Amino acid sequence: MASLEDEDVIEEDHFSAVLNFPPEVQEAIDQVIPSTDPLDKPDFNAVEYINTLFPTEQSLANIDDVVNRIRLKIRKLDDDIRTVVRGQTNVSEDGRVALEEAQLAIQQLFGHIKEIKGKAEKSEEMVKEITRDIKQLDHAKRHLTTSITTLNHLHMLVEGVDSLQTLSRRRQYGEVANLLEGVVNVIDHFDKYMSIPQIGELADKVNHIKIELAQQIRADFEEAFQGPQAKYGNVNQSQLAEACFVVSVLDPKVKRDLLSWFIKLQLSEYMVLFAEDQDVAWLDKIDRRYAWIKRFLVDFEDKFGRLFPPSWEVSERICVEFCDVTRKELSKIMSKRATMIDVKLLLFAIQRTINFETLCARRFSGRTLQDNKNPVTSPAVTPLSPTNPFAESTNPFENEPDEPQPQAEAEKQAPPTRPPISPFIGLISKNLSELLDRFVEDFRHHGAPRIDCEEGSNVLPSCADLFVYYKKCMVQCSQLSTGQPMVDLSRTFQKYLKEYAMRLLMGNLPKFSKQEGITSATGLIQSILKEGEVNKFTEDEQCRICSILCTAEYCMETTQQLEDKLKEKVDHEFSDKINLGAEQDMFHNVITNCIGLLVQDLEGACEPALTAMTKFAWQSVEAVGDQSGYVTAIIGHLKSNLPTIRDNLASSRKYFTQFCIKFATSFIPKFIGAIYKCKPINTVGAEQLLLDTHSLKTILQDLPSLGSNVGRKAPASYTKIVIKGMTKAEMILKVVMSPHDPPQAFVDNYIKLLPEADLAEFQKVLDMKGLKRGDQSTMMDIYKSRNPARTSSGQSERQSMFTSSESMEQETSRIKKLEKLIKKRL
Repeated sequence: MASLEDEDVIEEDHFSAVLNFPPEVQEAIDQVIPSTDPLDKPDFNAVEYINTLFPTEQSLANIDDVVNRIRLKIRKLDDDIRTVVRGQTNVSEDGRVALEEAQLAIQQLFGHIKEIKGKAEKSEEMVKEITRDIKQLDHAKRHLTTSITTLNHLHMLVEGVDSLQTLSRRRQYGEVANLLEGVVNVIDHFDKYMSIPQIGELADKVNHIKIELAQQIRADFEEAFQGPQAKYGNVNQSQLAEACFVVSVLDPKVKRDLLSWFIKLQLSEYMVLFAEDQDVAWLDKIDRRYAWIKRFLVDFEDKFGRLFPPSWEVSERICVEFCDVTRKELSKIMSKRATMIDVKLLLFAIQRTINFETLCARRFSGRTLQDNKNPVTSPAVTPLSPTNPFAESTNPFENEPDEPQPQAEAEKQAPPTRPPISPFIGLISKNLSELLDRFVEDFRHHGAPRIDCEEGSNVLPSCADLFVYYKKCMVQCSQLSTGQPMVDLSRTFQKYLKEYAMRLLMGNLPKFSKQEGITSATGLIQSILKEGEVNKFTEDEQCRICSILCTAEYCMETTQQLEDKLKEKVDHEFSDKINLGAEQDMFHNVITNCIGLLVQDLEGACEPALTAMTKFAWQSVEAVGDQSGYVTAIIGHLKSNLPTIRDNLASSRKYFTQFCIKFATSFIPKFIGAIYKCKPINTVGAEQLLLDTHSLKTILQDLPSLGSNVGRKAPASYTKIVIKGMTKAEMILKVVMSPHDPPQAFVDNYIKLLPEADLAEFQKVLDMKGLKRGDQSTMMDIYKSRNPARTSSGQSERQSMFTSSESMEQETSRIKKLEKLIKKRL
């Protein structure tokens, strides 16, 4: 009997194990067969189910009905199971039959596909048979057409070459021009047949005819304009005009050489009349030069206006060559007679030159200048050599003498609107872009000035030259007109101030690249201790940044004074149109970029030391010693970089102060972040870190005067930032050093020392102490209850960077006591 009971128990255990499905299987069953019956639940509890059926003793009166319902449900389940089991007996047989039917259908389908493929191949063969003759006829037609076309071209080429030779000897250039163009087009079709000797021979004949025509036409022009009959004006213009059409078909170099020779020939008289040893060559008679070219162009148009094709723009080319020659000759003669130049004479020459350039701009399109892109290599009006603006005054607009006011006649002659934009404008007169190009080239060759003491200035001399020249241009313009031309001049100043800021200043700032990461702690320590391991700016690059900063400051201040002077000289109704504020903002952006580069560079030099600090095993420190190696490395970097930057910013003390403030504002949060990463840490390790923090705090407070022979007190704004930030670092270490038992006292001490800190920072402090998760959870609950206003996880760490001054002052005495204790232990 006992054995039967054991078998029943085993059987029950077996069925129970089978019915306990894995969670994923049970979830799939619930999706396929959803049920609300409690008996279908995987966690079915019989006792709870019975209690739901009979919640009270009175409900036991219905026990018979409940039992009958359950028995009825059992019989129904048995019937369902029996039906399902019987229904599955024929499944295997039905599956086999269905598989055989599927295989038979596949065989039939394969047969149909094979039959269709065979019919398609037969159709393709039939189509090929039908189209074979058509393709042959098509190929024959194509080859026949090509052969006929090629023979026609060959016939045209042979006849054309013979005709060209005959017409060239007869100088029938009109017919030669049309025929030569056709022959050149035809011979292009024979490029792939050049390997045939006959075709190559014809191509050589055509090239030889071109060379002979170029030489013959050049000889005809030389005979017509330099031969014996040239002085009588006997020029066969119709023949030469037809020759010009031939030249247009020949190589472009033939046209360039012919025009160059012809234009120089036409200006030969000008070169003799206005040679530098002639009286009319000087500036006081400059208007005679322009009168000569105007008369010459009028005569030229009358005599030879129909000789050259209009597209050659010969008159414009002569005028351009005249401007180029005049510019060079004036530059040469002014260099030799520089002592004879005065302001009145220079103004006269500039006015006459600008008038002539404006006349040329109205008369010609300037297309030849744009096509040839002739560079203006040297100005006609050589600027007076500006004195160094730093010798007596730091600004050319200070202590300015009174200039004579323009006369009423000059105001009446001033154009009411801006002159039309043309390449002729500035072709002879001074071009500001050349001045700027010279500044850029000088900077590339000589670099930025460098100073090694705290006196002097490293402002680029080019900016002083630029503003001196601006002043002279403003004075010259004011003597001619104080109306719209003065506004136009201010816009020109704006353009080249922007060019100066972008090309010379921003374009020469060195690029900053971060050092590649070092994974091992040994590599980090070596990168700190070994000289040259840190990727940073060189001393020359630091001097260049400082020089550009000082130059931008000078330009920003001088631009404001330039604007004031322009508004003072221009007519009242135009003063609102003069505004150089955007240019001042541009120079201010240059200053901001320079300070950012210097801060970034100094921070980059300190980053490996901070990384080494976080990699150190602070939990294993057994005794407090001297300051750590990473502190020595940071202090070494500061001492090697600050004197250079301070000396080169001696003339810009306020921006040196800004540099120090930005560095402290950026470096101190990084240092605090590195402290949080020093985990876990024991009490002795925290004491060592506290000593290191105090050493850094002392150095940072003296940062503006670090390495200077002159003791200067740091600005109050800078000192306040350093004290707040570094005191917070000391408070963090003070909290880490305090015992965490009892927890309430530890939390109260944290809130007292770091009242502006939040829950996230409290979590970091607990991680530094190396507390277990259970102890941390208890601490966090206590902190939330004691300081609910600071438990928001979204509070920015940046807002809680600095602690209140009152709390720091309360702990100052205690920190000093700790420092004394550390020194005693040392």
